[in-house]
Order: sequence, then structure tokens, then C-alpha cells
Amino acid sequence: MQRCTMNRTVNGSSCSSTAVPMECYMVFNDPAQKIAIAVLCCFIGSLCILENSLVLYLIFSSQKIRNKPSYLFISSLAAADILASFIFVSSFVNFHVFNGTDSSKEVFLLKLGGVTTSFTASLGSLLLMAFDRYICILKPSRYKVIITTRRAVTALVVLWVTIVLIAYLPLLGWNCCTLNSTCSELFPFVNTTYLSSWTALVVILLICIVYAYMHVLWKAHKHVLYMKKHHTQAGLQNTRMRMDIMLAKTLVIVLVVLIMCWLPVLLLMTYSMFDKLNDTIRKIFAFCSTLCLVNSMINPAIYALRSRELCSSLRKVCSCLARIPGFPESNPEAESTQKSGPAETLCDEEICNTELEPKNN
Repeated sequence: MQRCTMNRTVNGSSCSSTAVPMECYMVFNDPAQKIAIAVLCCFIGSLCILENSLVLYLIFSSQKIRNKPSYLFISSLAAADILASFIFVSSFVNFHVFNGTDSSKEVFLLKLGGVTTSFTASLGSLLLMAFDRYICILKPSRYKVIITTRRAVTALVVLWVTIVLIAYLPLLGWNCCTLNSTCSELFPFVNTTYLSSWTALVVILLICIVYAYMHVLWKAHKHVLYMKKHHTQAGLQNTRMRMDIMLAKTLVIVLVVLIMCWLPVLLLMTYSMFDKLNDTIRKIFAFCSTLCLVNSMINPAIYALRSRELCSSLRKVCSCLARIPGFPESNPEAESTQKSGPAETLCDEEICNTELEPKNN
């Protein structure tokens, strides 16, 4: 923050002497950079909203689908990603592109709490989905007993309430102005201790997600070895091995996307706690923060649109649209091919009804 003095207050708000003026956080001065970041955010945000809105419509338009716990978790993920797109894009573009400042620190912390809530809820929903698939693979015979609709709803309510409380702690008083402490160099009014605590929470969530999916991969690998060793019926063996391979591919995609989108931001947040940041690093952080939005855009393709049931529901919607004059008709051969294709979901009924490892006599 070379060009900013550390003893100025923001918009006349009552704040500590260590508070940094809002203008110091506006890192984009070049009009070309502003245009680029605005176009990027608006494009990704719009696509994210369209994708996740489609997922929510497909889920809640089908009574059969919306009552399944796994789709409740996907609904929570889609809702969080839509919320993240709206709040993050509007706040980010207004602040960094139009240099807009809020009337008070309370208004800014209210918006920041919304961004924190949405992105943390997205990760929390991913964790519940990872747990759902962990139980599905490890205890398929008891899956429907352990994961019920009531328990899924309860878990989602607890998740969202907890995250909202954590996200709005700065607004409730845990900020550098109220505590007269050091402010973060990445976020105005945010206490460095709160930032480190939230970063630790996100890291824990990511570690739990990675552990759950890695354990599922390990079980799937053991299943393949078992089937090769015991020479199971050829047809059944090939079907289940294809499912294990698809499971492994999907989980690898999940983990790679998750780590690529979140690791840069978390590393820069951690670095900011131990050293001073220059304008170049803060510009990099601003660009990297859009990767979290990219993750929200990719989530529907990974978790929702690979589901046979949602694809079937989407085909029904497309067939209804095809009856509208002027709307291009769908290709029956393509639909037939997709219907006959293998399951793409991680928690498909075929997987849940199949023991990955037989019980020892």
C-alpha cells in the first residue's frame, strides 16, 4: 500500500488509526484492466446464474428428484453459487471498476458478509455432497437409512445458519475498527485475526472434501482389484469396472477444479498475514478471487448436469420447447444415445445398490 497513508479513516467513519482508506484497496487504475475484469466477471457471473438456475428448475420441477437427499445438497450448492454470482459480481465490479464506496463501514461489511456466506455455503454444500457419496460408496446397503430427507434438510439448515453467523461476525463487532486492531491489506475493515480464522475454516472444509473423495477413490480401486482377482462374470465385471473408471475420472476432475480455483486465493490470504503486500500482489489477488466464481460456474457441469435423472428432466423440457413453432427440434438419435449411455453420477442407484467389497464370511 505504498501510495496510501495508514492514518486516514474511511468515509468519515469512526475507525482505528490503523485503518486503511477504501481507495487503497482499489488496485485497478488502467482502464483496459477495468474493462477486462468487468467483462470477465459479468460473463462468468451471467453464465453461472443461468446454469445454476437451470439446475434448480430441473430439480424442483420433478417431485421424484427434489425429494432425494443428494439432490437437496445439489440444490443448496446451486443456490449458494447463484447468490455468490449476484453479490460478488455486483460488489466487485462496483468497487474495482467504478470505484464505488459505501456510505458506511456497516454497509460494506453487510455486502462482504453476503459474499462470505455464499462462497462458504458453496464449499459447505460440497462437503455435504462429499459425505453423501462417501456413505453411498462405503455403506451402500444402509445408505437410505443413514441419509434421509429429514436429516439432509436438518444438515442444510445447520450449515446455512452457522455460515451466516460466521460470515457476519465482522458486522457484529469483530472488525479492526471496533477492536482498534490491525486491518487486513486485502479487505477493508476486516480484522487480520478474523481473516486467518476464516481461511483456516476454508482449508479445513477443503481437506475434509479431499479426504472423503480420496477415500472413495481408494475403495473404487480396491473394488477393481477384487473383481479382477475373483474373476466375476464378464458382463457384470465390465459394467462395474466402467462405473469405477467413471467414478475415478469424475472425482479427479472434482479435486483438480476445487484445488485450482481455491488454492491461489488461500495462499495469498495466508501470505498477507505474514508480510506486507504491494499493488502487484493485490492485483493478482483480485484476479485470483474471480477463480472462486469460476468454480461456481463449473459446479453445475460437474455435479448436476452429469446426472442421468437431471439430463432426462432436461430432455423433457427440450422436447416441450421443440413443440413450440420455430424452435429447433431435438435429435432423436442423440437422445437415444444419451439414454443408453452409462451412469455419470457418483451416487447413482446402481452404485448404491452394489457392495464394493463383499462381506467376509
